[in-house]
Amino acid sequence: MKVAFLDRDGVINKYPGDKKYVNNKDEFEFIAGSIEAIKKLKKSGFKVFVISNQAGVSKGLYTHRDLEEINDKLQSGLAAQGASVDKIYYCTHHPDCECDCRKPKTGLLEQAISDLGQVPDESFFIGDSFKDLKAAIAFGATPILVLSGRENKANSSNWEFEPEYIFSDLLSAVNFICSKHV
Repeated sequence: MKVAFLDRDGVINKYPGDKKYVNNKDEFEFIAGSIEAIKKLKKSGFKVFVISNQAGVSKGLYTHRDLEEINDKLQSGLAAQGASVDKIYYCTHHPDCECDCRKPKTGLLEQAISDLGQVPDESFFIGDSFKDLKAAIAFGATPILVLSGRENKANSSNWEFEPEYIFSDLLSAVNFICSKHV
């Protein structure tokens, strides 16, 4: 079994900007190619999980209901194009909280695998930040950085480390995974 963990903001939908959040469903907008990428993962036999920090809830910027409406828009947008994710996991805790579910910790990934009831033979984590990559490494998934969100090549001199796999967006990353690792 193969698993793809995907960050949300900056990977599936347009990145709202540093220290900004997608506060409601009207602000959620798919990145070009992201639906096609998720559809390709599913057709290639992957279980697909969204793993996302959503501290805007604990900061009072939006509610759990707003977050559920955003997730519903994500799911319905995917479904309209014949795509789907298996489940969405998110941490709504404040960044100062010492929870186990906030990336770069691995609690959400562990929960997804526990819910799945099966250890994957192969897993990838596609994200737009070093929190995502650190979570992938700590979990044992292959970390893949996409440059469609938080990180960009212009900032590479400030990166914590040089990622092995870097792609412009989710679709490019998925095309690589499906051509090399399937």
